[in-house]
Amino acid sequence: MQRILITGNMGYVGPGVVRHLRQQFPQAELIGYDMAYFAHCLTGGQRLPEARLDCQHFGDVRQLPAALLQGVDAVVHLAAISNDPMGQTYEEVTLEINHRAGIRLARLAREAGVKAFVFASSCSMYGAGGEGAKTEDSALNPLTAYARSKVLSEQDLAPLADDSFRITCLRFATACGWSDRLRLDLVVNDFVAGAVATGRISILSDGSPWRPLIHVQDMARAIEWAIGRPADCGGAFLAINAGSEQWNYQVRELAAAIAHIIPGTEVELNPSAPPDKRSYRVDFSLFRQLAPHHQPRRTLADTITELHAGLLSMNFRDPEFRSSQLMRLRVLTALRDTGQLDARLGWHEPRPAAAAPEPAPSPTEMALS
Repeated sequence: MQRILITGNMGYVGPGVVRHLRQQFPQAELIGYDMAYFAHCLTGGQRLPEARLDCQHFGDVRQLPAALLQGVDAVVHLAAISNDPMGQTYEEVTLEINHRAGIRLARLAREAGVKAFVFASSCSMYGAGGEGAKTEDSALNPLTAYARSKVLSEQDLAPLADDSFRITCLRFATACGWSDRLRLDLVVNDFVAGAVATGRISILSDGSPWRPLIHVQDMARAIEWAIGRPADCGGAFLAINAGSEQWNYQVRELAAAIAHIIPGTEVELNPSAPPDKRSYRVDFSLFRQLAPHHQPRRTLADTITELHAGLLSMNFRDPEFRSSQLMRLRVLTALRDTGQLDARLGWHEPRPAAAAPEPAPSPTEMALS
């Protein structure tokens, strides 16, 4: 029986990944491991997402016990400080969790005989993209701590891969779509929430930046492919853009599509705003070539409709939603303010596992610092 460990399963992407893997691998043993920062941020699910797992462990990925990896066939590594605002606020912790803890986990997985390691990477590492669509061979230009942590992780994962330990880094486009733990600090989700709550989408730029997008359900399909990918399909180590060229949009195009589907929505641009350097289009042809049966299926229109319906079903009408628990930084801030988390985002309650020794920065980390 296949055993799959999923770290960070209690975030935004995790519930959909767990649901999809349970559907595709009904006999597999699915194991979750999560710090549970966002466990309470449920949005309309009819059952607890973790009920689809065989076992849920709670703990800090920086201290994940090696014993948990015994007998595991595949690791899906989602656990991360997961966006730019959080990375800016907790820059050193972002590198500690996203990079150093991930490399430690990969080394432990390799030692335990795990066969497949799937890392949730990001297209944000391309940064200021220029005119052409970015391929896997394009220069990397990480502009934020979050993006830099993904670059560092890929660079330090590559030497660990071999014929018996297959590593796939899925450079995901920007996530969107409904989840049992919805986030509204993502561009499409934010715009739909604004349209529902206030009838207005306020764009903080001139709307020209490009963003590649992917629905969370299509992220789960890509992860399924990566778990089963043979080494002769991309090599022992593969870093690959995961998404579709059809989902490369300018921000103003996204707002216009939402206004079309949700009548009465006004779109406000800010042409005097400084240019947003985070603008890039992405080429997904390699993913199309290697994973022809796991291509994205969702469309922007049905994603908008799904988000609209989901928010209405929650009676969502909060014009101050950017200050709510649907924004991940706000959740961490509240946990810090109430004394539940320390400065390194560790729980104040005593934990049974001993803390892992603090690793020294790697050469790649020092080069990008």
